[in-house]
Amino acid sequence: MVSLILEPEELNKMISSEEILLVDLGKPENYARAHIENAVHVNPSELVCGIQPAVGKLPPLRQLNALFSSIGYEADKHIIAYDDEGGGWAGRFIWTLDVIGHRKTSFLNGGIHAWLASQFPVTDVVPKLQPSTTSLSINRDFIATKEEILASLDDPETVVWDARTPEEYSGAKVVAAKGGHIPGAVNLEWTQAMDTRRQLRIRTDISALLNSIGISADKNIITHCQTHHRSGFTYLVGKSLGYKIRAYDGSWSEWGNDPHTPVEVG
Repeated sequence: MVSLILEPEELNKMISSEEILLVDLGKPENYARAHIENAVHVNPSELVCGIQPAVGKLPPLRQLNALFSSIGYEADKHIIAYDDEGGGWAGRFIWTLDVIGHRKTSFLNGGIHAWLASQFPVTDVVPKLQPSTTSLSINRDFIATKEEILASLDDPETVVWDARTPEEYSGAKVVAAKGGHIPGAVNLEWTQAMDTRRQLRIRTDISALLNSIGISADKNIITHCQTHHRSGFTYLVGKSLGYKIRAYDGSWSEWGNDPHTPVEVG
């Protein structure tokens, strides 16, 4: 049984296995310069619909089929994701895998930074891909909608984890028609869940930190940011802790541009 959170030493032992599919979600230029051997690249732009105002929503099924076909997706492979930013896009990719019903997933803790710090080799050789035939379906159990959040605003068993900056949360920085946050939402910026002293790995004390602000295992957790990029990482963190967590892919770009949604500021 391969764990969800992998350390570089664990991945290094698996690197040549034909049973894994290693996916790099870093910047294209970084991948072209140096990536882990056999890693295929997925451009993060392929993970979102790109349609205003909620540009970060799940893409249509045809787009997902095209993406997964292009990287040679097979349902029986164990898929390991990493990126170059601590886990936002890798987490978003693992959320996408959850949505299409793929259960064998892992995240390289700390991504390429942790791999390099461990002095494991990288390459600029791009692997040859054999496209596969896919026929995916969507499991909406991992997706929270605007309507569901509106219906749960007075539910003490539900907590919204806002992964944006404190300035966005308070309304001091406005990047939509409205500033502020979903009423009752708890703010912990995504980077606060990373350990900058350990190549952006997930903090070892993250469970205690989340519990201290009311994000706990007994709650139904919904996480979001502006476009469900940063909250890709917070979703991953919640998943790694065994929390009941979903992602609001519409995020603030949908909520903050809807004239009828309630907001709090400060």
